Amino acid sequence: MTIIPFRFFPERPNFQIINGRRLAYIFSGSAIIAALLAMILLGLNLGIDFRGGSLIETRFKSPPSISELRGKVDSLGLGEITIQEFGNPNDILIRIQKQPGAVEDQTQAIKTVIDALGSDVEIRRTEFIGPTVGEELKEAGAIAVLLSLIGIVAYVWFRFEWQFAIAGIAALVHDVVITIGLFAVTGWEFNLATIAALLTIAGYSINDTVVVFDRVRENLRRFKQEPLPSLLNRSVNDTLSRTVMTSLTTMIALIALAIFGGEVIRDFTYALIWGVVIGTYSSIFIASCLLLFFRDVRNTRPSNNDHDREIETAN
Repeated sequence: MTIIPFRFFPERPNFQIINGRRLAYIFSGSAIIAALLAMILLGLNLGIDFRGGSLIETRFKSPPSISELRGKVDSLGLGEITIQEFGNPNDILIRIQKQPGAVEDQTQAIKTVIDALGSDVEIRRTEFIGPTVGEELKEAGAIAVLLSLIGIVAYVWFRFEWQFAIAGIAALVHDVVITIGLFAVTGWEFNLATIAALLTIAGYSINDTVVVFDRVRENLRRFKQEPLPSLLNRSVNDTLSRTVMTSLTTMIALIALAIFGGEVIRDFTYALIWGVVIGTYSSIFIASCLLLFFRDVRNTRPSNNDHDREIETAN
């Protein structure tokens, strides 16, 4: 039986990606600046994981009036309270700011809100996160992202060379900063699930980047006299079909999750969808183009596979 491989492009593409690097730099630079400004001016909508406070997940027998419900709980004098639908119009999520005092005061605030809602409301979940725990979770999340980036740099440096490591980490920072900026602009809740999404995005992005880098290194050994811009363009085009197909198949699964996965994981899924888009973009337009700043990239050591191919060619 003959197996016909499926390719996104019928023939090997020859897009002049490297020639358009200046536009990519302008776009990425503008996006990073906008993301940083959004984080500074708008801030992040920190979830209860980081901010501390109480959360009550409720289910009403029929969709309630949000304005009436907000007026009822605002009159309790518990400070800032946010109310939002939670997937189903009957499901309402109530967040209460941290109350001054000990844990007993937070528990009393939850009880006060529950009593005000009435006995016909189903209380599905209550949570309380203290400020100390929130600060610890912030620190742990930041350390997790930082260690993952350091680990990725170490791997790429060991797998290739320092030039590739710098280009790879620059692309990763590009992806992470722009994604965090998206959360600042949209007001999506930034919580522990978002940290998990950022780590997933970093892993996905570097996977695509390593595939491109591997082809770059292979072509450096095969086409020793070819100008570096032309060689980088060749390498990106060689892997373009694989990169696009991987992104599309991943996107199909994420879109299904966004539609049918429910409100609990919706922001997480949106972050991953954006991460796949920006990660694919950075692998194609940023990581490979940054190698042009390192003219000694041709001096990278060959891998074992490269060495084996050279021996086979010589024989």
